[in-house]
Amino acid sequence: MRAPTISDVFQARRVLTGHLRPTPLSSYAALDATTAASVLVKHENVQPTGAFKVRGGLNLLAGMASEDRQRGIIGYSTGNHAQSLAYAARQAGAACTIVMPERPNPSKAAAVRALGAELVEFGATMAEACEHAEKLAAEHGSRLVSAANEPQLIAGVGTTYLEVFEQAPDLDVIVVPVGGGSGAAAACVVAAAVAPQCQVIAVQSSASPAGHDSWRTGQLVSRANRTVAEGLAIGSGFELTQRILRQHLADFVLVDDETIADAQWVLMRDAHTVAEGAGAASMAALLAYPHLFAGKRVGVMCTGGNASEAELRTVLRPAAAA
Repeated sequence: MRAPTISDVFQARRVLTGHLRPTPLSSYAALDATTAASVLVKHENVQPTGAFKVRGGLNLLAGMASEDRQRGIIGYSTGNHAQSLAYAARQAGAACTIVMPERPNPSKAAAVRALGAELVEFGATMAEACEHAEKLAAEHGSRLVSAANEPQLIAGVGTTYLEVFEQAPDLDVIVVPVGGGSGAAAACVVAAAVAPQCQVIAVQSSASPAGHDSWRTGQLVSRANRTVAEGLAIGSGFELTQRILRQHLADFVLVDDETIADAQWVLMRDAHTVAEGAGAASMAALLAYPHLFAGKRVGVMCTGGNASEAELRTVLRPAAAA
């Protein structure tokens, strides 16, 4: 599987022109005071699907042959990848089926259905949902879309990092959440080409550390998948994204789910921003490892804002008590 290049990212930007507007990269004095760093938040939470992955879905569907689009696509996801595929399929006039583990985030499930996709709930884990999606794709002859092993998805996601480095070419470090790793892989591809002075640091939940452990060990591993941050809830490493991360990533850190919840509150309080758990993981890294970022100009990726009502109530309750 060929890794995407910076040329692929520039081509993806041409594809996405007219579909998506650049998202803001904003600074907040209160965040700087909280972190002792100069923080710039990339607001992918304002995308039409509420998350960065829509970039990859649109690019992938645009690159498919018409006969493949007619057979439709099938994906497996806890939500944001699903919405990306559903949104892009609607734009392209293609059928889309999404397999989610049972009892998904209600708001994400409703959004997928509202976009016209068929939603199938199957299994207790993402691994079981993936196996069922593979079975459905084989039965119907549809294109199975991986959550991470897709060069066109990574190239599409890379367009957000082109925007970041055009908006702030002097960043010292950029922090990217990892589930399957498409965002961090895209950041690595773009930073290596246009901002080699900027370190890319990945962050994942310690309750679902498969990506982190795959990178640390140099081989794909499976790990327990217990995080409540849906966008980080992946139980195994992915070959393509891990290959890119091993080439370019500066560091990979873990944060616990409690710190992620703290980061969600900090983003609400200091940046007036609603972030889902995965979308706050970058900020959680700054809270957990202040020595890595103090005094630096740091890009924080707010990758999504699709938090459920229950999730937000959980985040706000401790803050209100404090």
